[in-house]
Amino acid sequence: MHAVLRRIALWFALAGGAAACGLALLTVVSIVLRATLSKPIPGDVELMQMGIALCISLFLPWCQLQRANIIVDFFTEKLPQRPRRALDGIGSVLLAVMCLLLSLRTGAGALAVHGAGETTMIIGLPMWWAYAMLAPGLALCALIALWQGQRQLRGQDDGSPAAAGGVPT
Repeated sequence: MHAVLRRIALWFALAGGAAACGLALLTVVSIVLRATLSKPIPGDVELMQMGIALCISLFLPWCQLQRANIIVDFFTEKLPQRPRRALDGIGSVLLAVMCLLLSLRTGAGALAVHGAGETTMIIGLPMWWAYAMLAPGLALCALIALWQGQRQLRGQDDGSPAAAGGVPT
């Protein structure tokens, strides 16, 4: 299961990286056009808003798989490994529930916005695209967090980067 989740998360992250590079290029071109010809790319801000949301949702699964999300372990760092693993497992399951709900609600939002026919103000892109693009990354993050949580609760995963397939610290 780990190999499959890792491969999918990697492809999502690579797609997010490609989107981020495209957005950076869009920004540079728009700034150059604004500075030289006083004609920026129409809707560049709209495209950036949609694109950055997409990038974030595509990076989340890889970040969760690598245990690179921010954690606050001030109160638990001195606990023995077993209760700390249990708390980490509960946290992973709660993250999975949250990401699943966000994925379902963005999917439902996409359908509602599609039905309403909403478009962006400047270039008229369908707004439902922005919502629909978020759901797959959030769903994959939920699946990864659920997988990690059940492993942590069973004592099969100590929460270290090495257990996640990352680089040991």
